[in-house]
Parts: sequence; structure tokens; C-alpha cells
Amino acid sequence: MAYCPATEDFFRLRLDQMIDLRHPLAVLASRMPWQEIEAAVAHRFARKARAGTALPELDLFGQTLVRTPRPSNAGRPRVPLRIMVSLLYLKHAFNESDEGVVERWAETPTWQYFSGQAYFEHRLPCDATTLVKFRQLLGEEGVEELLAQTINVAAALKLIERKDLRCVAVDSTVQEKAIAHPTDSRLLETARTKLVQAAKD
Repeated sequence: MAYCPATEDFFRLRLDQMIDLRHPLAVLASRMPWQEIEAAVAHRFARKARAGTALPELDLFGQTLVRTPRPSNAGRPRVPLRIMVSLLYLKHAFNESDEGVVERWAETPTWQYFSGQAYFEHRLPCDATTLVKFRQLLGEEGVEELLAQTINVAAALKLIERKDLRCVAVDSTVQEKAIAHPTDSRLLETARTKLVQAAKD
């Protein structure tokens, strides 16, 4: 009879018992400063206080101020910040689309472990559009903070050397450039100009 270690949930195994903890993502999950990352970007996602509006109303005892009901904050619960940060990292690390990363997350135990989950859950972590909103709220500074934390971890693990960070290679293939495409009329005009110049010479 096989021995089964005790788990918090009797019917499910923990993710750390399902995956190889030597996997690069599993190692990175234990080395990333998640609390520092969450603290650095948490203020961007704080709920804004919304007070009711005071309206004048005439009653038997004279004019009084009646507060309108406050809009309800009830709704879909927020996705944990660590899962959202992890999804953003996994999207760029594995070159996935927003839809692809949430679908693959639901099928990959290692990804869920990296995101801080204790048990495997065969469900989408969020809607793909939530990632778009998350990036917009995070802003450029927030993305730079996440990149800096990732580089610091890589340097601490000696995966990259400090001298490698002195020079930055930028891929500008998608950047707009002032390059005119060779159309037939433009080529004809170029040929005509050169013929005129040759005739003058």
C-alpha cells in the first residue's frame, strides 16, 4: 500500500508535490522578492474612495441635506496581485498573447506554482482583457520596476554579470522609420532625373 503524505486538502495534492522543484520557474518563484514587488506597485491599484453626493431636500422640519446612496463596491473579486504580475512575466518570457497566457496557465502546474498557487486549479486565472487593464494601470514606471526586480534577481543568482548590463541591445524592427518604399512611379522619377542629369553632362 502506497504512502500518501498528509496535505491540507485531503482530495488534492499540493503543486510542490506535482512538479520538479529544480525547474527554472520553480527556482525563480522561490528567489523572486514577491513582497517587495507587490509593495512597489500596490499603490497603483488602490481603490478610490467614492463618497455620496449631498442633495438638498425640503421636509417638514426645513431644508436638510440627504446623502445619496454610495455606489456599491460589490462585484467580481480582484485577482491577487502576484498572479497578475506572474501572468505579465510569463506572457513576455514565453512570447504568449493575452489569451494564450491565461489558457496555458490553466493547464500548466509549474506556471501556477510560479504564481503562488498551492493547489492545481483547472480554470482561467482571469479574463484576457484583465491583463490589458492591468498593464494600463501599471504604467511605464510599474513595468520598469518589474524589469528592475527581475534583473536584480538574475544578477543575484549569477545568471547574468554586471558587465553585461553596461551595453543595451535595442531591437528597432517595429519602430517607424523614414524609409520610402520603392514604387514604380518613384523608380521612374529617379531614372528620369538621372537621364536628365546625364544628358546635361
